[in-house]
Amino acid sequence: MTQTVLAVDLGGTKILIGEVTPAGEILTSEKYPSTVVDQRSATEKIKAAIKNYLQQHSIQGDLIGIGMCVVGRVDTDHGQWMEIHPGLSDPIFLADEITQTFQLPCWITNDVSGAALAESILGIGQETGNFVYINIGTGIAARVVADHQLIKGGNFNAGEVGHMVVDMRSDDLCTCGRKGCVELFASGLGMHNQTVKFAPDYPNTMLTIEEGKRVTFQELIGAYEANDPLARKVVDQALQAVAALTMNLIRVSDPEAIIFGGGVMNDGWFLNHLVTFLNAKTIRFITKGMRVTTLNPNEVALKGAATLAFMMKKGVKTYA
Repeated sequence: MTQTVLAVDLGGTKILIGEVTPAGEILTSEKYPSTVVDQRSATEKIKAAIKNYLQQHSIQGDLIGIGMCVVGRVDTDHGQWMEIHPGLSDPIFLADEITQTFQLPCWITNDVSGAALAESILGIGQETGNFVYINIGTGIAARVVADHQLIKGGNFNAGEVGHMVVDMRSDDLCTCGRKGCVELFASGLGMHNQTVKFAPDYPNTMLTIEEGKRVTFQELIGAYEANDPLARKVVDQALQAVAALTMNLIRVSDPEAIIFGGGVMNDGWFLNHLVTFLNAKTIRFITKGMRVTTLNPNEVALKGAATLAFMMKKGVKTYA
């Protein structure tokens, strides 16, 4: 019987649970409502979802454990969920708590780290052990894999590149306390905020700006292709910011590949335009490509959670 893992992906609006094989095949899956208000509430939601899943679904393989991806800062070696949001910390030994509740070994990691682990086993890692995974969605984060090891940092916070400054002249203040961070310009939320900021200067824009409603990236693309000046300003600014971020990461970590994930990158439009902003000398060692992930963005963290569990069960070191 094939070994399987019960994989759990905690997101901002949903908990996705599935039984996953070592090859990344999801045998069955189910979505449940989530909360990320605080760690204790989220933990109780996770436990309730796992309990329901096990009641409703027959396990098809030889279940060896539970792998879990969560938002925030995670100490994987000790199974401790340290922080759900910056400034909102209530350290919980989540892995032990899940193990005791369900009598299965449990391992946990951050959601972007999980996506990078999935890439390292199921995606680009089959071609190179040196790559950067950059996730651009509502926010921006990245992970560096060097010599097949995911870099975690001294405080389990490596890769929070959304707070890399890409515009020294900017007066836009980030939640991190600095000005000019890439997340302010190029995340999904950042592009919306920039659209609202510049809208008074473009009264004839085709973009519709409504209180309480986000201008989506797809709306910006449509307006950009129609040569709307506001959309052009916002999106070109975002492209320049991500180009600076990408080239900075290349200079720092010397990868052979850059893999993009997240909602902004999904259909390839952003990457197709991004490459025109990159310096050829800077990217000359990216010999294995710069591409959007081939892993399903809705499933990559789930597969990452399973990948973590399989690797940890075998005693394979995953973090540098």
